[in-house]
Amino acid sequence: MRSDLIDEFAHQPAPSRKKVESGQSRNRVIVISGPTATGKTRLSIELARVLGGEIISADSVQVYRGMDIGTAKATLEERMEIPHHLIDICDLSESFNVVQFYERATQAIREVVERGHAPIVVGGTGFYLHALLYGPPQGPPASQEVRQKLEEDIEKFGTEALYEKLCGLDPAYGQTINHRDKHKIIRALEIMTLTGRRVSDFPKGHVPNRPKDFDFRCWFTYFPKDILFSRIEMRCDEMMAQGFIEEVEGLIDVGLKENLSAAQAIGYRQCLEFLDSPRSDEDWEHFVWEFKKASRRYAKRQFTWFRREPLFRWVDLDVYGYQKALEMILQDYESRY
Repeated sequence: MRSDLIDEFAHQPAPSRKKVESGQSRNRVIVISGPTATGKTRLSIELARVLGGEIISADSVQVYRGMDIGTAKATLEERMEIPHHLIDICDLSESFNVVQFYERATQAIREVVERGHAPIVVGGTGFYLHALLYGPPQGPPASQEVRQKLEEDIEKFGTEALYEKLCGLDPAYGQTINHRDKHKIIRALEIMTLTGRRVSDFPKGHVPNRPKDFDFRCWFTYFPKDILFSRIEMRCDEMMAQGFIEEVEGLIDVGLKENLSAAQAIGYRQCLEFLDSPRSDEDWEHFVWEFKKASRRYAKRQFTWFRREPLFRWVDLDVYGYQKALEMILQDYESRY
């Protein structure tokens, strides 16, 4: 597609965006991922403007209401222009997991296609995207008795002690989760207690509910790490200027600390630690440093994760730029193959 046509479509008002009509593209689902701070939201919105698309978020934290600045959510104006799904669907008093994501994302894709629009899945949570492509992880139903015992053990011995126990039983799975993620640690130990099998031994799962005619067109957009790390640090500074600390203070009042998954999200965990400190200049400097360091480490983990995902085509934005990346994705989406 020519860049002049892209510009023409990109600036049409929302009501006149075209619908997907060709047989080739009707069953296609665009998936855009990449490390944090690469401009995935910007790229997805431009694609939606051109294609008449709707965006399905694949971010494990953007599901929570109020966690806006620290998750770099699309603005309200952008969400009013382009329909977004799986953003602001949970209160902090509610839990959300990969199985729920799979079910709700799959349903959203179906509905977008039925409206004749282009589904565009966007996010950097590799575990969620893997589940969408291949099916959610398999495991037995929860046992209240086993779970209660594990929760008592965590209260008695601490989260890190049970994480060490998990790594001793299943080191492969232990490497894939955060050592502070209480919910995943408990679930993994619960599965092994109930089945006598390691979590990593379970098949990734078939996809019984996914429409067979869906064709996922997956892209991993990135910058070289030296450029990316500078972008990450700039974005952390911008979040501070936008009122990130005030956001976290407000979220404490509605249960952020009680939602351990949300409280461990990058930026939020470091900010909570700062707010619990004397808040001296040294505490502030330590907070900012840890926030940026955790964000860089997360980006490294995203690179590692997606190297194992064969369906994703990698696009270096330093080489191609956003406009060329947009053209490449559009040409692939509208191709005969």
